[in-house]
Amino acid sequence: MTDESAVRRLPRTRPAVPPHPKGSRARFVPAALIALGAVPVAAGAFRLTQLAGGAAVTPDNARFFAVPLPVVLHIVGASLYTVAGAFQFAPGFRRRRPGWHRVAGRVLVPCGLTAALSGLWMAVYYPRPVGDGDLTEVFRLVFGTAMAVSLVLGLVAILRRDVRRHRAWMMRGYAIGQGAGTQALTQLPWILVAGLPGETTRAFLMAAAWMLNLAVAEWVIRRP
Repeated sequence: MTDESAVRRLPRTRPAVPPHPKGSRARFVPAALIALGAVPVAAGAFRLTQLAGGAAVTPDNARFFAVPLPVVLHIVGASLYTVAGAFQFAPGFRRRRPGWHRVAGRVLVPCGLTAALSGLWMAVYYPRPVGDGDLTEVFRLVFGTAMAVSLVLGLVAILRRDVRRHRAWMMRGYAIGQGAGTQALTQLPWILVAGLPGETTRAFLMAAAWMLNLAVAEWVIRRP
């Protein structure tokens, strides 16, 4: 057998393709989202501990002790929504567990709606905390309603097998749901530089966090 024929018999192999850098970065997205929601999740856990342990009633927490159910539903729903929802942005995790996305969605949509609707109820019926004015309440009502509407539209889209619209609306809903975490980032620099913000400034800092999250979501939705 000639050398030429031996070469022809050798199995052909494809060159190794290095992992795409975007795929390597994507695995850090869930961790970043969980870290973003860590402050409100920790604050919610502390609030639940107060309610369960019979902490002293103060002007700051009296409204929660008077009617605890809405805040309990809000904390539990929002915490599950932000933490479990972060894994929906992990393509590798979803590929390894094909059923995760569908099963998680059946939990996340009710949790997100619970967080949004209980937040709307608290904005309307709870006494306002110190530092919140009319504008803050308006922003809470607008973005809470937008979150609930986004989740409903996302659910309707997937029932119609419209995956593209489902993905877009679910991203918008999650972006609004993560607003409390981003608000810590928008308010902390102001507090460090100028002290506690007034009612109007606080309202716009909160709105800026929601708008920033939505801007990032729209960028992700619309990029090629």
